[in-house]
Amino acid sequence: MSRRTTKPAAATTPTTRRVIRCASYSRKSTDEGLDRDFTSLDAQREACEAYIASQQHEGWIALPTRYDDGGFSGATLDRPAMQRLLADIEAGRIDVLVCYRLDRVSRSLLDFLHLMEFLDHHQVALVSVTQAIRTDTSMGRLMLSVLAAFGAYERELIAERTRDKMSAARRKGKWTGGTPVLGYDVHPDGGKLVVNAAEAEQVRTLFQLYLTHLSLRRVVEDAQARGWTTKSWTTRDGRWHAGAPLNKSHLHHLLTNVLYIGQVKHHGTVYPGEQPAIIDAETFTEVQRLLTSRGRAYTHTRPAGLLKGLLTCSACGTAMIHTQAKKGETRYRYYTCTTAQKRGVTYCPTRSVSAEALEGAVLTHLRQLADDPSLFPTAIMAAASPTITVQEISAVLTVLLPIWDTLVPGERRRVFQQLLEAVDYHGGTGTLGLTLSPQGLRRVYDEITAAEETPQS
Repeated sequence: MSRRTTKPAAATTPTTRRVIRCASYSRKSTDEGLDRDFTSLDAQREACEAYIASQQHEGWIALPTRYDDGGFSGATLDRPAMQRLLADIEAGRIDVLVCYRLDRVSRSLLDFLHLMEFLDHHQVALVSVTQAIRTDTSMGRLMLSVLAAFGAYERELIAERTRDKMSAARRKGKWTGGTPVLGYDVHPDGGKLVVNAAEAEQVRTLFQLYLTHLSLRRVVEDAQARGWTTKSWTTRDGRWHAGAPLNKSHLHHLLTNVLYIGQVKHHGTVYPGEQPAIIDAETFTEVQRLLTSRGRAYTHTRPAGLLKGLLTCSACGTAMIHTQAKKGETRYRYYTCTTAQKRGVTYCPTRSVSAEALEGAVLTHLRQLADDPSLFPTAIMAAASPTITVQEISAVLTVLLPIWDTLVPGERRRVFQQLLEAVDYHGGTGTLGLTLSPQGLRRVYDEITAAEETPQS
């Protein structure tokens, strides 16, 4: 009888499933209904947690931390819960970000693309519950790309409808939003301008001062001696914007603004406005005639550079002025250090530099900032203030820079004057430094968002 032996079974070790930490994010644009027992934020979170529970076999667990933004627009990522979420992702506490729908995370295609780069860098997947999208799969990434393209298309359609509505309102003489001007306040109910009596008197005085002095510089000096500034105002959400010291650019814009004679301008066409006039038509017409005639004479002898009033020689700390030279039929523009011009190049290493080259370098630097906002913390720390956020700065640059080539020189100069507070150039090392203007950027951003958020009819 044969004896059968059996081999003992090999010991088995239980497999350890990896724990996938999942964070749910929810957002609601308005604060309406947030005081109820069960809100839209709760509904979004429940849907996200139900999806996470369905993936328990893959090791998914729902983190207890709530990331809820109630009453915040999706136009930017500057929201309290979103910022806490991004900080926790950066700290390595999250593996998967779950949302009810992609537009809850962001309605801005630019912000969304930047967010995806951020998530990829930290190896965090994004899941949209209702759209069946998971960026940890190739099909999910494909669907995300398709949705992003459709999202951009939808946003362009909304912007187009907004522009059409604003154009129609302008043709009817209505106030369509943006930064209010000196002399007027926005009516408490919105939609129209009302005269601010004290500021209106300042505006009338500025027009009379120009007729007396026939010089923007002398009027600015007079206004600054009186302590006058540009418009100070408060937004609907209570943010205070202090006026800036009046300069020649501000004054020229004020003296040529048809709002003061009860009109509005849209795409070069002037229409009767709903707001009361502050300046009589005869005074306004005479000021325009003088500005035009003196402006032409000045332009013929000394054309203004785009960086005029902004550019400083960092080698010696003095201003750089815009000059020109003519060789044959060709005119060449330069920026020259005033120290080197008055005392000689032995006193300052900054020689004359081509105006076109320097202006082009500034534009290139701004475009680099628009393409890579990660440069902001080191490049424009002066502008990352409570006045404006990095995300808002990025939004302004993204709107203005693509249309640069379509602008005439005067418009290009106004863009630089709005975006920049100072430009430093060192002729010895060839280094260029920019300081953005928080107040100017704030004004431009408010105008852009006012246009985008105008309710559709």
